[in-house]
Amino acid sequence: MSTFWSIWITVITLGSIFACLALLWMCDKDDTGVKEGESMGHSFDGIEELNNPLPKWWKYLFIFTCLGGFVYFALYPGLGNYQGLLGWTSANEYEREIESANEKYAAVFNKLVKTEESNFTEYREIADIAKDTEAVKVGQRLFLQNCSQCHGSSARGAKGFPNLTDGDWLYGGSTANIKTTIMHGRTGVMPAWLPVLGDKKIDQVTTYVVGLSGRKVNAREEAAGKEVFLQTCSACHGADAKGMIMLGAPNLTDKIWLYGGSRKAIAQTISYGRNGVMPAWGGILGEDKVMLLSGYVYSLSVK
Repeated sequence: MSTFWSIWITVITLGSIFACLALLWMCDKDDTGVKEGESMGHSFDGIEELNNPLPKWWKYLFIFTCLGGFVYFALYPGLGNYQGLLGWTSANEYEREIESANEKYAAVFNKLVKTEESNFTEYREIADIAKDTEAVKVGQRLFLQNCSQCHGSSARGAKGFPNLTDGDWLYGGSTANIKTTIMHGRTGVMPAWLPVLGDKKIDQVTTYVVGLSGRKVNAREEAAGKEVFLQTCSACHGADAKGMIMLGAPNLTDKIWLYGGSRKAIAQTISYGRNGVMPAWGGILGEDKVMLLSGYVYSLSVK
């Protein structure tokens, strides 16, 4: 939480407690000029109002509640970086829960990804993990917890997020490449070409790219677009437009489109570029879980 919001909440909290105490003090004062227990001089429907004080049990409970608010404020996080007398924060609590879970389940994960013959010190091949039913089930649970937000619970992806079940891989579908992707993440950048090429050449190269996947296009514009492609796009996508795994440049001839394959979507990609980020999960999950995730993801595209 930023310092601003911490101060904001602190002021509201303390202000509310002091306001409640002030209200109690005002209500407890007797400025009526009538002795306690005597009539206030008006009645309605046979019910006469008397000058009775606040019930003591209610007043003391109110005071106790306000004092409890001060105690709570002192014990738990408050202003700025102050963490309270107990040193408790939700972040610290989360880290303790994660540490506890890791200690509890570390042996389970370790047993699923390492070989018994090596006394659980050497990792199994990811391809073997992908054939292990129990390991794949655990990998699927890890996927649902950590990866489904982007790739979907079925791993079929969405616009801008790759389908992991179709055998088409931007950075390669080998077990080593999949593990590297999950462990260290990926950053893909498609530059914006409109400022460089202008509208006319953008239309031409769009026509050429559309034609690569087998659709009918204007032959003259396609030829002009091919020249533009070879000059500006082939460095990443290759002269044959089949992509380059090292750069994560997609194959433009296979009818699989990460951001949409309509002419409009392709023109937008070429004109304004794309930026894709796959976060690195190695430091978050640890290698055992990454191995299980790799085995599960690998199993999705290997039939």
